Amino acid sequence: MAITDAEREDIHEETKKALRRHGRSRKHLVPVLQDVQRRLGYIPEEAMTQVAEHLGIPEMDVYGVVTFYNQFRLNPPGKHSVRVCLGTACHMKGGYITLDSWKRRLGIGPKETTPDREFDLDTVACVGCCTMAPVTIVDEEVHGSVTPTKVDGILLAYKLQNEKNGEMN
Repeated sequence: MAITDAEREDIHEETKKALRRHGRSRKHLVPVLQDVQRRLGYIPEEAMTQVAEHLGIPEMDVYGVVTFYNQFRLNPPGKHSVRVCLGTACHMKGGYITLDSWKRRLGIGPKETTPDREFDLDTVACVGCCTMAPVTIVDEEVHGSVTPTKVDGILLAYKLQNEKNGEMN
């Protein structure tokens, strides 16, 4: 995903602020990355390079930690977060069909963000709403019995809301 010069500058400044809060030892790698993600919402390549230089470690080591731990994101969050439950009940009631529908409609896979940064998509193990399976959470709103048609309806509602607010998409 392409970033603008302004975003690049913001990444550099926010990463620098995070680095100031921690020492230069390798043992500070995870706390630094957590701080960067808290500030930016994700860990961009530019930040990983800056962290590696600051800690005096190879960039590949930073990338390895970012990709190993599930808590770190490599893509910026979307304006709206879509979480598809794949717990046992949702799996049995068609959670993967729901996930495939979201993937097709948004044109992205799990842990990715749409190019317009409107939506990001991910899966969760369980949301505790088994009687409503299959479940999708968009932002904080729980949607139950989600079928491909319902995915279309949810997306249409967001499109109409954007149009009402005068936003493009």
